[in-house]
Order: sequence, then structure tokens, then C-alpha cells
Amino acid sequence: MTTQKDTLHQYLRMGHETLLWKLKGLGEYDLRRPLVATGTNLLGLVKHTAATGVGYFGDVFDRPFPESIPWLADDSEDNADMFATADESVHDLLALDARCWAHADATIDALDLDSPGQVQWWPSERASVTPTSCAS
Repeated sequence: MTTQKDTLHQYLRMGHETLLWKLKGLGEYDLRRPLVATGTNLLGLVKHTAATGVGYFGDVFDRPFPESIPWLADDSEDNADMFATADESVHDLLALDARCWAHADATIDALDLDSPGQVQWWPSERASVTPTSCAS
């Protein structure tokens, strides 16, 4: 029998796996090539979704990710999560991404679907959320 948590996991994994599937078979140049004026590249989108998962399924529910993510630091470059730098290896970024999403999965597993969370970067009138509202 499929539970609501199973459905939530499946929904999030499908989106994440689709992003990773788009990277399959691409070389370094295509993974790192800036696609827009801001410098966003495909590996940057992986960094961004990993950071987003850590934020929404970690910080919001008081389950901080155990590793420091440099591009989330207050003093990081604007949009640093949207492009991969030359010193960030594909392997390391994909491994970090996997750990970030494992942390999100663990949060979903550990909490009730109606557990309260606070999104500190949203306006106060919308900041109260649950795990299912973070996925939508």
C-alpha cells in the first residue's frame, strides 16, 4: 500500500532524477558551459537544487544539514549556487547532491506530514509550512 510519504518521496525523486538524467553523457564543457548571462550552468542547477533541498527539508524543520555548504554562506558570491566553478569537480558536486537529497528523505521519514516548519526567508504570513507544502 502506498502511503502519502511514499507519494511525496516519489514526487521529489522523479524531479531530481529527471534533472540528473539530463546530465548523462555530457562532457565537462557542456556541464559547465554558461547558458545564460548570469553564468548559470547545468552543474549549477544541481548545486541549486541540492541547496534548496537542504534549506526546505533541513533548516525549515530544525534538521540542519551536517556539512557546510559554501555557496549558502552569507558572504558567498551572488548566485554562487547557480554555476559550478573550476575547482568543484563533477564527482564531488554529484556526491554532495546525493547527500543533500538523502538528508531531505531522512527528514520526510522522520517527521509527520503535518509537522510544523518555519521558512525564515519567506514573509511571516506565509512562513509556516509542513513537509508536504515544501514539496509543492
